[in-house]
Amino acid sequence: MTNISIFYRTLSALLLLGPLCFGQYRFKINDASKKYNADITVEECQTDACRNKAEIVLSGKSGEKLQTLASEDFVMYFKEGLKPSNTGTVILTHEMIHDQPVVFGDFNFDGTEDVAIRNGSGGNYGSASFDVYVFNSTRKQFVPSAELTDIASSYQGMFDVDAKRKRLITYARSGASLHYTYEYQVIPNKGIDMVYEKISDFNDEKTKVTVKEKINNKWIVKKSSKK
Repeated sequence: MTNISIFYRTLSALLLLGPLCFGQYRFKINDASKKYNADITVEECQTDACRNKAEIVLSGKSGEKLQTLASEDFVMYFKEGLKPSNTGTVILTHEMIHDQPVVFGDFNFDGTEDVAIRNGSGGNYGSASFDVYVFNSTRKQFVPSAELTDIASSYQGMFDVDAKRKRLITYARSGASLHYTYEYQVIPNKGIDMVYEKISDFNDEKTKVTVKEKINNKWIVKKSSKK
């Protein structure tokens, strides 16, 4: 066999093996959504975590591929006992992962599921940050939301969703003594608006609480203290 033949056989084998040759790790998450599955390919993982560039393929429950999203700094921490492998696809459940890296939910209260993808640790005090995509019913795909990404990347991790009151709730702190709670209202076809802020100050013997709430487009401020 000539050297050229050997070269082309080797090249063909590399192309067939694809990501396995380059140390990529593959995962599948099926229980994060009732409608979608997520297939994740990460460039590099360690014993108990992955943190690198990643590709997230969203598909329907019947297996049809719908859309591919990307993260420049995908972060996923495994619970004790799980060891990632680059020789096949690992099926993950919520119970196997700390701080879910793919979050589904109706973030803009339009009746359709949206998705948030972990992208680094740029939040308050190095907490998780997320890129948020909302489902566009006209285009039949997820589109980036700059406003929702901002509040999912500037505070302490992914925001909470209060579906009953249609509010997005997020948190922050400054040192050990100042704790903040913020609530945002989603305004259809306009964006989001912060309508509530709570500041708890634990500096003194008494805890001082300041609450600001927007009512009829005016901020109402209430202050209190307790031991």
